[in-house]
Amino acid sequence: MKEEKEEPEDDTPIEEGTKALSGYAKYTGVAFQMMAIIGICALIGYKLDEYYKNDPQWITALSSVIGVVASIYQVIRQLKS
Repeated sequence: MKEEKEEPEDDTPIEEGTKALSGYAKYTGVAFQMMAIIGICALIGYKLDEYYKNDPQWITALSSVIGVVASIYQVIRQLKS
């Protein structure tokens, strides 16, 4: 008779904790990435408004909105994979 090797169970407490921490790290990274994208876009818009001496800072507002849209797109793309 063949001896079957016992495989370790996948639901050990250590592995469950590791999976939970992995999920937290993933979503925390996504939040920081969103902040970075929006912040960089806003900074670029601010510098352009400073350069062109715009009184209402419409380039900053527009670039911030573009940053929000880009960050949401990036989050959706990352969460699908």
